Amino acid sequence: MLHIVRHGRTEHNASGLLLGRIDPPLDDLGRDQAVALAAAIGPVDRLITSPLLRTRQTAEAFGIEPVVDDRWIELDYGDFDGVPLASIDPEIWKAWRTDAEFSPPGGESLRQLGERVSAALEDLSAAEDPELVTVVVTHVSPIKAAVCWALGVDDLVSWRLWVATASITSVAVGGGLRALHGFNDIAHLRAAGLADR
Repeated sequence: MLHIVRHGRTEHNASGLLLGRIDPPLDDLGRDQAVALAAAIGPVDRLITSPLLRTRQTAEAFGIEPVVDDRWIELDYGDFDGVPLASIDPEIWKAWRTDAEFSPPGGESLRQLGERVSAALEDLSAAEDPELVTVVVTHVSPIKAAVCWALGVDDLVSWRLWVATASITSVAVGGGLRALHGFNDIAHLRAAGLADR
């Protein structure tokens, strides 16, 4: 089984800022979320992470050495990185949500994101042993792209998905098949009183 998980919370996430390639650490809640996340999944055979600090810190909770794969890095928001979503011009926001080829100034389109995440997933699918537990620690946008890949739907569907910090999305892959087994699971956070507020 492949579990694709979002990193724990950072202060930027808590502040409602767009968080792409900016590289803040986990905050206190995020560190606790990482521990609960790792405990919920249990023993892991293979661990893959984005190169950014918040994902690498989350991966530490699993207790095995991760493989860093740049294809799992967050969407490049370009000039919008670190800014409040409310500050984006409404016309630009509309274009972004209706055109998968739209790129923020200096950034990356949903289509480009989908292509690199799909390539990473195809590689995992080809190598996946159904008996192994693989965890990918990544970000909100790559998780949405992974769900679109698993369901075989357009990248724009990602705008209709909500992904919480330290949530678990599970996909069965291998043998040319893929199926979404779980999405945005945060039961482990609720049980520990760590759901992002």
